[in-house]
Amino acid sequence: MTPISPEPPASMHNRAVPLAAILLLLAPFATHAYAQSPVAKLADLSSANEKPSSYKTFYLSNLTRQQDAEEIQTDLRNMLPMAKLYYVPSQSALSVRGSAEDIALAQKMLADLDRPRKAYRLTYTIMETGSGQPDGGQHVTLIVTSGGTTDFKQGSKVPLVIGTYTQTPHADVQYMDIGLQIEATLNGYADGVHLRSKIAQSSVADEKSGIGIEDPVFRQTTLDGTATLVPGKPLILGSLDIPGTNRHKQVEVVSEAIP
Repeated sequence: MTPISPEPPASMHNRAVPLAAILLLLAPFATHAYAQSPVAKLADLSSANEKPSSYKTFYLSNLTRQQDAEEIQTDLRNMLPMAKLYYVPSQSALSVRGSAEDIALAQKMLADLDRPRKAYRLTYTIMETGSGQPDGGQHVTLIVTSGGTTDFKQGSKVPLVIGTYTQTPHADVQYMDIGLQIEATLNGYADGVHLRSKIAQSSVADEKSGIGIEDPVFRQTTLDGTATLVPGKPLILGSLDIPGTNRHKQVEVVSEAIP
């Protein structure tokens, strides 16, 4: 004979049903909370790290070349990778958008970078010597800013017939620059200057060419080189013998910083 299990008390049965119902009701909320908690944490972290955006335009007053503006922009982009930069060449204006810290650092950098370029006075002396006795020489003084180039020309334009027209009685003439030309490019440093000089001196020879009576012969001497100068100390750039004579020509230069 199978024993009959006693039924649980009515009070216990009534309490088990509400507890199961409560667990079933809370299960979706627990799953939802578990799934959303990482996203909520990332959102809170992002909002905590987000910084308010600021904007400012800086007007650069000492730029002389487009390359200067490009170099400054490159420097700012490397130092402020999260900021946005906009340059307006017609206004020499640089607009910066970023955090307050980015704007403050950009202002400090531009105060260091946008400075007047230092200027130098270059004095070239071209002397002809013969039998060891120098003449007075020719002196040319140029003002060159650091990072810039100054050109100098002195002489005449000589007409040169390069062709004639048979149908109309006139010639095609081209003019040649004759005389002294100097091109000086300079970069200043703390202890001196780095100078590139291109010097050309030309003249019309006494003899004529065998091509035609209107075709002159030109003589030209060119010196193209670089040198490092100590301010106030003369430096001989080069010397050469003059063909057909016992004389030679010497080129000397000295630099001075302009306060």
